[in-house]
Amino acid sequence: MGKSVNRLRRPTIRDVAAAAGVSRGTVSRVLNGGHWVSPAALAAVNRAIKETGYSVNQHARSLTTRRSNSVAFLLTEPQHLLFEDPNFSVLLRGATQALADREMTLVLMIAGTPAERRRVQDYLAAGHVDGVLLVSTHSGNPLVDNLLRAGVPTVACGRPLGFEGRVAYVAADDRDGGRQMTRHLLERGRRTIATITGPMDTPGGVERLAGYRDVVGDDYDETLVAHGDYGRGSGYLAMTSLLERRPDLDAVFVASDLMAAGALGALAEQGRSVPGDVSVGGFDDTGMAENLYPRLTTMRQPYDRISSEMVRLLLTVIDGESPAAITVPTTLITRQST
Repeated sequence: MGKSVNRLRRPTIRDVAAAAGVSRGTVSRVLNGGHWVSPAALAAVNRAIKETGYSVNQHARSLTTRRSNSVAFLLTEPQHLLFEDPNFSVLLRGATQALADREMTLVLMIAGTPAERRRVQDYLAAGHVDGVLLVSTHSGNPLVDNLLRAGVPTVACGRPLGFEGRVAYVAADDRDGGRQMTRHLLERGRRTIATITGPMDTPGGVERLAGYRDVVGDDYDETLVAHGDYGRGSGYLAMTSLLERRPDLDAVFVASDLMAAGALGALAEQGRSVPGDVSVGGFDDTGMAENLYPRLTTMRQPYDRISSEMVRLLLTVIDGESPAAITVPTTLITRQST
């Protein structure tokens, strides 16, 4: 049946047609659903596909399905944070693997400035990708609304403040994580517990502070609260400010491991031992926590599950299903800093 295939190159539709003894048009119709193809020709083409080892050219297939077979990983933060904050690289790696398992491509995009947002919006609205994995959303960012208006399938990492019910999302249980860490510090005998929050226009900033407040209750004191931006430098500055206002503090719950690294530096600079004088708890557990001194007690977010669930949800949205929300638990990881 037909000519043998050169195994040193990728088999083509021409090779399949020759092996099956049919036209290339017949092979194309089989690959696109088998309509208007006789049973005998269909069987011959399917047999030839197996014999030649032919696989579908995804670019050519996308011309038929009107899909790009690619997804954007969109980070709405300044570019330097992609390399400074390990959370983003861990999520990026997990999403890349989850899409690779489905033979799809990930496109990395950053929109941390208004100019970048405009370019990204134009690119996405033009249909160059099938959907968006939106990472680090801030309330008031017009990007989310613009993606919805353009009809771009989107899944957010973390609760999209102001867009719940309209945008699918996967989130760690930030509030319960805040509760767990604050309780842990109380159980360690600490009584004057401060907190360094994330940005208050992000779900992590809002919910982790809410968890802290749930536990401290009527003892909540604004002088024990400082705000950061998830960066190491902001953790240092916030810890320095807290020590100036409340030198009596004996513990601090920090809303990210990167900020906790900065807080540890500020404590060491002022001669406060950890955990002797001050216990320190973080949030994330991406790997940094194990390499700090002392090794950091923190709340572990299941990033592998978060990234894989984001990909799974996005594919359902692309297929036309309604937005869904998934919340995954966090886990207390106890080390030397408490």
